[in-house]
Amino acid sequence: MADPNEPRFFNRELSWLEFNQRVLDQAHDSSLPLLERLKFLAISGSNLDEFASVRLGTLQGLLEEGRRQADAAGLTPEQQSRVVLGRMRQFVADQYLCFLDELTPALTKAGIKRVLPHELTLVQSQISNAVFKDELFPILSPMAVNPEGERPLLMNLAPHLAVRLAPTATKNATPSTEPPPHRFALIPFGRQRQRFITLPGDGGFNYILLEDLVMLHVGQFFPGETVVEAVPFRITRNADVELREDSAVDLLAGMQEILDARKVSACVRLEMAQQVSAETRAFLEELLVVDADDVFLIPGPLELSAFMRLTSMQGFEQLKDEPWPPVASPQIDPAKSLFETIAERDVLLYHPYESFEPVVRLIEEAAVDPDVLAIKQTLYRTSSRSPIVAALKRAAMNGKYVTALVELKARFDEARNIEWAKDLERNGVQVIYGVKGLKTHAKICLIARREPQGIVRYMHFGTGNYNEQTSLIYSDASLMTCDEELGADATSFFHAITGYSQPQRFRKLEAAPISLRDHLLEMIDVETRHKKQGRKALILIKLNALVDERMIEALYQASQAGVKVRLSIRGVCCLRPGVPGLSENITVSSVIDRFLEHSRILYFHHGGDDRLFISSADWMPRNLDRRVELLVPVEEPAAKNRLMSILKLHLQDTAKGRRLLPDGRYERMSGDNGHEGVRSQAELYRLAQAALQAAEQQPVSMFEPHRAPGQEL
Repeated sequence: MADPNEPRFFNRELSWLEFNQRVLDQAHDSSLPLLERLKFLAISGSNLDEFASVRLGTLQGLLEEGRRQADAAGLTPEQQSRVVLGRMRQFVADQYLCFLDELTPALTKAGIKRVLPHELTLVQSQISNAVFKDELFPILSPMAVNPEGERPLLMNLAPHLAVRLAPTATKNATPSTEPPPHRFALIPFGRQRQRFITLPGDGGFNYILLEDLVMLHVGQFFPGETVVEAVPFRITRNADVELREDSAVDLLAGMQEILDARKVSACVRLEMAQQVSAETRAFLEELLVVDADDVFLIPGPLELSAFMRLTSMQGFEQLKDEPWPPVASPQIDPAKSLFETIAERDVLLYHPYESFEPVVRLIEEAAVDPDVLAIKQTLYRTSSRSPIVAALKRAAMNGKYVTALVELKARFDEARNIEWAKDLERNGVQVIYGVKGLKTHAKICLIARREPQGIVRYMHFGTGNYNEQTSLIYSDASLMTCDEELGADATSFFHAITGYSQPQRFRKLEAAPISLRDHLLEMIDVETRHKKQGRKALILIKLNALVDERMIEALYQASQAGVKVRLSIRGVCCLRPGVPGLSENITVSSVIDRFLEHSRILYFHHGGDDRLFISSADWMPRNLDRRVELLVPVEEPAAKNRLMSILKLHLQDTAKGRRLLPDGRYERMSGDNGHEGVRSQAELYRLAQAALQAAEQQPVSMFEPHRAPGQEL
């Protein structure tokens, strides 16, 4: 039986850090190509930056408010803060062990060498001197810091240099006179400044880091002064700044205020080079109003995420993964209109193994098709030069009724979405700035088209964003359909989120925060009841995060009834699997591989009437209660069978899959280094290639000529 004194849930923050550890483990994996290992290290750094920006700010806010209530894992905010900061320090130590002891020597041997200032050759020294003189000295601007004056505004997550200058000599000083204090100046580098300065060398790629070059010549910024110390540092500001929508009359202006507020929010993490003196450390702590607990001493270069740039260098292909370019889907005939294809049967695409191009093409076709009357679409995150946004503008200019719900509250994409919203409005698109009090995270496009039999509604539902760039690295599902009932639901959905109509009960869709949670709980309960009645029951779920306590408790009850529950949870998982009397029938795995697992796929046996869904929602309180999300059934037999095989393949991954243990640790599924058995991503790519090859080898059964428009036989 489960120990009643043991917590029923894992702590969310620690679970997230364990996810990032699995990312970092890929950087440690010597069987991977070298630049792929560096890529995973850079990703782990970027992930940690976001965690510090959002989650540390949340914890500090709870502490400042005096909150003492324990979380589901039994930890108070104070305890959480202590264990989270401790785990972060362990993680940072592991990052730099990997970078300094494993990757740096291997990169140097492979011809990618960081040159330290004392290692510069005569020629390299001449080049670096010229770069400093011509490109850095005229641009960088030191800021003198007056301890009694106004504090300078420092940029979030950007590298800076803290410079300590010798005290100014005091006239008439006596041996008993207190020595004058040291003086300090700061040199901000800015976010866009090039970190890697290329140097000539014996082949390969030689570089010196920006901060090393500036420190080498820092005295030139302070003529006549003595530079005692120069130390790189970086601050992380609290990004957990939310909009009070009940007091924001203008959401656009309100979101701009949030962006401005983040620029001056409290510092929640201060990183500085490990060799910093006690004097400079004390100065920075006082300047930035941080406690010693918030300081991280870094034994190598700051901002490991910046090293992502090195992973895309040309000429080192032998150090990278074999390319897996997306393949064309055999379901899509390039000579046919997508409306014809979808009218014949539902189309299920699985990215990035299959190209995202048909999704873009569907909207581009709709923009110029004279029979298309309206396009309605949600936009959560888009690319900087989005062809979908361009197509929506073109559709509006062509006289179509175009509605775009642009979610301004998409964290870290607010500025881009504000610009997209303004641009779309200028081009005649009806823009809705999200839903008050909620974030719209659903991924849906509805196209109304006039056809001989009447208005036909074509739809795209997805698990990922309308972003053709991230579709190359995110694993997501797309469903394109003209199902009549889904069309009616999609219409009602847009009426509800763009107007004042009350949300109606849908025929097939389920939406958060209206009915999605209750529907999922009911589906789990059906499996539980069937098992208690001696019937077969099975739940298979693939999500990015599982945090919601009510959903976890429902899965616990299913497990206790004997239901087999198999979960693939990429990131945070607060459910404790394999605990006797609580969750012994639940297994949890996590796959970290070259693509980011992002699709949400759900299967319930349902008494033999299999139910299969794709969804935009993870099982977190924010998704189920505070976001607009969709659960979409996949019913067409071919699409359903394929999606089921994809889900099973993810759950069978023993090469890149890790199994979650009852104590919160993850273990490899098989082999000494986890590379034996099924590797789901490699198999999915192989299957996509094989399907396309098989389609291309199909013999042509008839010749069909192209005819001029309106020409009849």
